[in-house]
Amino acid sequence: MFPNAPCPLGARPRMGENDPMASLMTIGDFSQATRLSAKSLRFYHRVGILEPAEIDPHNGYRLYSSGQVADARVIREFRALDLPLDSIREILATADVAGRNALITEHLNRLEERLRVTQHAVASLRGLVDLGSTPPHIEHRSVPALPALVIRERINRDDLGDWYTAARDELLAIDPADIAGPLGGEWAAELFLDGNGEAVLFLPLREGAAEREYPGRLRVEVLPAVELAVAVHRGPDETIAETYAALGVYVAEHELGMPGPLRERYLRAATAESPELVTEIGWPIFRTGR
Repeated sequence: MFPNAPCPLGARPRMGENDPMASLMTIGDFSQATRLSAKSLRFYHRVGILEPAEIDPHNGYRLYSSGQVADARVIREFRALDLPLDSIREILATADVAGRNALITEHLNRLEERLRVTQHAVASLRGLVDLGSTPPHIEHRSVPALPALVIRERINRDDLGDWYTAARDELLAIDPADIAGPLGGEWAAELFLDGNGEAVLFLPLREGAAEREYPGRLRVEVLPAVELAVAVHRGPDETIAETYAALGVYVAEHELGMPGPLRERYLRAATAESPELVTEIGWPIFRTGR
């Protein structure tokens, strides 16, 4: 979570300009206490999220209640987190602590997702500028037909993460004695090109396991034999695009590409203790020998 999130909002009773114990402060003193500039205070007054407790009718000077300092600090922290003004207004207008904290949590979750996307982009760009990086080893492999337990659906690319997690958990819930190899996936080109396409997760099955019936979306299939150019990615998921790029360039430069889904095998999953994963990526190619 974000360390500078304004926790006092949920921990204190709301204090405002009507607090009988509060004292009036000039805009200068209030600015120093809250670290909000006069320009910002005038703006927040104009948009109606922090109105002065009083305005001197003779000179127009704004006077703030000392009880408004806490709300001003909350506004400053939220604006630092890029919370929209309408959301801040909604939060400050919410009287109960539980409702207020729910609104805060919702926005912090959005910020954390945005941060994750940003970190992903930064890691990818660092890979582009790292001239010392070693390109992955690429080999050709003939993969025989494979009896497998499969979840196969057409999905939107935006839903890929959630779909993968749910399908993986469903597959890995079967009896481990039926499993003959690591979890794998196949991804149609349309999924990336058009944002919608076929996604497949599969588990290789041991001999005899293909004769069983499985619940839910699980289906037994025989995945066809395929020729692949294979590279192995070792590292966090944020840098897997580098391996994809190197593999795509290799296939294009050697004029090997064939229509068909990309095939992955997940040899080691990332964990909280070790973010490094090991993923084998296979790109379909035409047969180059006997």
